[in-house]
Amino acid sequence: MATLLHLDASARSGLSGSQPHGSHSRRLSAHFVTQWQRARPDDRVVYRDVGQQPPRPVSGDWIHAAFTKPEARDSWMHEVLAESDSLVDELLEADLIIAGVPMYNFGVPAGFKAYIDNIVRVGRTFGFDRSRPGLPYWPMLSAMGKRLVVLGARGDYGYEPGERMEHTNHVEPHLRTVFAYLGIEELHSIAVEYDEFAGERLQQSLIQAEQRVEALVDRLAASLDVPRVVSDPVSG
Repeated sequence: MATLLHLDASARSGLSGSQPHGSHSRRLSAHFVTQWQRARPDDRVVYRDVGQQPPRPVSGDWIHAAFTKPEARDSWMHEVLAESDSLVDELLEADLIIAGVPMYNFGVPAGFKAYIDNIVRVGRTFGFDRSRPGLPYWPMLSAMGKRLVVLGARGDYGYEPGERMEHTNHVEPHLRTVFAYLGIEELHSIAVEYDEFAGERLQQSLIQAEQRVEALVDRLAASLDVPRVVSDPVSG
């Protein structure tokens, strides 16, 4: 049995096509999970809405606590890190992370940035040792075989590699960098475009995105039945 971590980051609360002004990214992430549950009904799904209930932003106290060794932390430090610990625990338990992340001003929504800042944790998701030869940092999730699926929405069009707006897309490249830093290097992305144009182009983009979601579900679900070779983690 696999565990899916389903994240939504849109400020919009509903699903497009079902509620007025609903979210396209929520629609895609919900479609993915629905199709997955049809294929693998026994798998566990953990849901977190960081768009409607964003994690607390990182503060000076958070930084102080996170970079204090666990055995040396005061009680207030454990309290400050409690939410972050819960988010990290969910990530560690997940085999597949499904993230509905729309593009806001060429990057990720603030709620998802707060989520990222809470899960990038020294000693939990990445290692750090000043005395280590070469780079002092190393990923701690490399040997876990985790996969990330990013399901997005964009107001304009042409943000894919080689297209007219590629240089302004700071969503997938940012997420690829951050999660690879933790050791999650397999990333799949699908996005709806033309939201600001509406009309037929938007509808066709939605249809094509949902078809791609269904094909991706089929590939990933089938691959879970095939043994995977995962590289050994880099140790400090």
